Amino acid sequence: MSAPLRLGIAGLGTVGLGVLRIIRQHAALLAARSGHEIVISAVSARDRAKDRGVPLDRYAWEDDPVALATRDDVDVFVELIGGDEGPAKQAVEAALAAGKDVVTANKALLAIHGQALAEQAEGAGRVLRYEAAVAGGIPVIKSLTEGLAGNEITRVMGVMNGSCNYILTRMESAGLSYEEVFAEADGLGYLEADPQLDVGGIDAAHKLAILASLAFGTKVNFDGITLEGIDRVSIDDIHAAADMGYKIKLLGVAQKTGRGLEQRMQPCLVPDTSPLGQLEGGTNMVVLDGDAVGQIVLRGPGAGEGPTASAVMADVCDIAKGWRGPVFGLPADSLTTANPARAELPAPYYLRMSLEDKPGALAKIATVLGDAGVSIDRMRQYGHDDTSAPVLIVTHKTTPDALNAALAAMETTSVLSGAPVALRIEAV
Repeated sequence: MSAPLRLGIAGLGTVGLGVLRIIRQHAALLAARSGHEIVISAVSARDRAKDRGVPLDRYAWEDDPVALATRDDVDVFVELIGGDEGPAKQAVEAALAAGKDVVTANKALLAIHGQALAEQAEGAGRVLRYEAAVAGGIPVIKSLTEGLAGNEITRVMGVMNGSCNYILTRMESAGLSYEEVFAEADGLGYLEADPQLDVGGIDAAHKLAILASLAFGTKVNFDGITLEGIDRVSIDDIHAAADMGYKIKLLGVAQKTGRGLEQRMQPCLVPDTSPLGQLEGGTNMVVLDGDAVGQIVLRGPGAGEGPTASAVMADVCDIAKGWRGPVFGLPADSLTTANPARAELPAPYYLRMSLEDKPGALAKIATVLGDAGVSIDRMRQYGHDDTSAPVLIVTHKTTPDALNAALAAMETTSVLSGAPVALRIEAV
């Protein structure tokens, strides 16, 4: 057997410890599959004295991850620190400069600095792998770069944040408000230290930016994503959507249009019978449309020790087997700068509003929609109190511009009791 492949692991949180356990438990299997014994030379973390439940005495320790990244006895630097700046970025850059290959689970780093890191890695003849950065244990990076290499990808779509999916499905199953389930999820440790990374859609948008680059041969452009979180989704929306045969999901969509690259992360409705509509709890799902293969659906755990560590080790094994390739599927210097595009393709929309209990109120809303060129597919009016009546409308396909014009005109009708809610219905 060839010489061992020596790893330096920076970050001994949940994923880092998962990597240590896989290497210890499956040493013989990893060697047989990769052709190399895979060993850990050294590790680094913030607190050396912390009891992590895994003995670390057999590994050298570095307080500084940059020092770890440049050690002579490290062939592959594994970055599991997180964050788009600071030690993670510095250590990855240092590793590449020192001639090391890099494996990372850091979606934020790649979404913000992916182009520069790809240019550095390829310029140095090094490999930068990141299967664990997107959708945990789901092999979506490998699917795009290898399994679907013969396809022109037409759309990437998916639920890419398990915490948000947990909140939305829990709200429906338990009949609880967003605020109640948010507190529950936070108490269970399902949310990041900064919860806005999850519920604000930022975490999922980092992943979408990476997938869009791979799918369409463009430079990573996180700033080009239209971003909206789930904090405005109410239990009333969830119940009303279910009544009309839909589920609400925080959905990422990327597709090329005549105007440029459309990237959006926002709450959308999907049919409740679709694979995305049936997705429950903290599971992730990515849907890929290719011109030759049609549509494929990848479903699995999007986070956690085992799934994410599994993805890290898949990259390590590929490097051990001699895999060399461009970071984003095409050479970094050939990636194009895409023109960011808004969602221009027509789609049906869900509208929920509360109308004041006045004669002709509903007729005024219907007239406003018609004047804007928005036609009604279905409409339901629910029981009302003494002052207002809830109304639910599903439109035929319309453009965002037409819908926004109608919503603006509604504000002048004097029949609305509160601001209307509008959510796109996505075809799956």
